[in-house]
Amino acid sequence: MGSIIEVFPGKRGAGRRSRVASAWRGAPVPAIGAVRVRGAKLEDYAAIRALQRVSNPGLPEWTLKQFESHRNAFPEGQLVAIADGEVAGAASSLVLRWDDYALDNTWKSVTGDGFFTTHDTAGRTLYGTDVVVDVSRRGAGIARAIYQAQRKLCRKLNLRRIISAARLPGYHAVSGEMTPEMYAQRVIWGDIEDTSLRFPMSQGFQFCGIIRGYLPEDRESAGNAALVVWLNPLYSPTEPPANVVTERPRKCA
Repeated sequence: MGSIIEVFPGKRGAGRRSRVASAWRGAPVPAIGAVRVRGAKLEDYAAIRALQRVSNPGLPEWTLKQFESHRNAFPEGQLVAIADGEVAGAASSLVLRWDDYALDNTWKSVTGDGFFTTHDTAGRTLYGTDVVVDVSRRGAGIARAIYQAQRKLCRKLNLRRIISAARLPGYHAVSGEMTPEMYAQRVIWGDIEDTSLRFPMSQGFQFCGIIRGYLPEDRESAGNAALVVWLNPLYSPTEPPANVVTERPRKCA
């Protein structure tokens, strides 16, 4: 999962206005009506790549071949958020048999080296690989709209849960003082501000542990990621996933 919201320093004298704005953003999404989420199209690629470059500096963006592979494997899981007629956010996901991965996974193993060749229609877990948002539009409800769309997709497909690996971009600054597990705990307790983990938790996700070595290229997180999960309250274990290939034998996912 990419960095969702970037924090920019306020201008001199803007501290109080910034705090008031933050308080309002804690209320029901004020600008959600202006945001529309739809499936990603080929012509969205350049805008998505630009968002990734700004939101996750130092990490590689999706290549065009990877992006096309995502859309071929699971078009319903590739989303963009439109605000003011522009792509203001994007998210990618695939379906997995989660028992095949658990806490021993890496970004490459889960995503098939970024090509989503691991997408499995018989799985019961929607795995969110990336969420990016235009940092100049923070507070407009874009990330919330994307998360709502993913939850809707999870319910529609009768999947058991959504799982994501949240970055910990502030960890590198304190990696000599604490473990990534302690860092995540302090973020959860409110002692450390790290929106990449705090935001999904504000959207109903639960912290499940740390995946060490998840993405070695992520130097800000020292290669670590926080595993978070949202459970589908409408999941029916007696019914197959809505996107299952019926002729293929299924095992527990």
